[in-house]
Amino acid sequence: MTTVHNQAQKGDIADLVLMPGDPLRAKHVAEKYLSNAKQVNSVRGMLAFTGSYNGKHVSVMGSGMGMPSIGIYSYELFDHYEAKKIIRIGTCGAYLEDINVADIILAQGACTNSAYTSQNRLNGVYAPISDFSLLLAAYEASQKIVGSQRNVRVGNVLSSDVFYTIDPDEWKKWRDMGVLAVEMEAAALYFNAARLGGKALAILTVSDNLATGESSSSEVREKSFTQMAQIALELA
Repeated sequence: MTTVHNQAQKGDIADLVLMPGDPLRAKHVAEKYLSNAKQVNSVRGMLAFTGSYNGKHVSVMGSGMGMPSIGIYSYELFDHYEAKKIIRIGTCGAYLEDINVADIILAQGACTNSAYTSQNRLNGVYAPISDFSLLLAAYEASQKIVGSQRNVRVGNVLSSDVFYTIDPDEWKKWRDMGVLAVEMEAAALYFNAARLGGKALAILTVSDNLATGESSSSEVREKSFTQMAQIALELA
């Protein structure tokens, strides 16, 4: 059973799928953490692998950038391949001054400026949220893996359709509503999970801070990505 975007066969995708944005990150996670990892997709260069982690079946697949991209891949993973849990692992830009580069954010909810969630034509505004069981398990795992090395924050993020915005101060309106950070995929993932009966969570590493101007080095990004992947893998 393949799709036009995914050549994996029935049974090639595990119940748990980790989704970094970059397909080369997916390859890195598979090579570093999974035993007997097998590449199951390469269509459009969106690499996917399946292997074992501590004896549990796990897949990792790139999502691409933005809600339309993760919207397609996560929909097919939930609907066609019957994945049960999808964990986004990626970076975000912090909005609050007390959030440091390399801190971990667990996205409890995902605000959005996208029209993606309007497709069901609900008589109101749908609020995309994570699965609480995954959120709780990720928080507990983060306390063991990250410890006192950096902060782990839980709260709202903004999933934005726009990277280069016309209004450079627009982010401050979201900050004033208590939104922790901005990224580009979680809201579509959460919407698809709700629509298709799956579970989803976004685990994010802070790569820069819009309030302080701080940004991380490549070394810090690599270390924080490793810890983020380890937290996600504990949810298998």
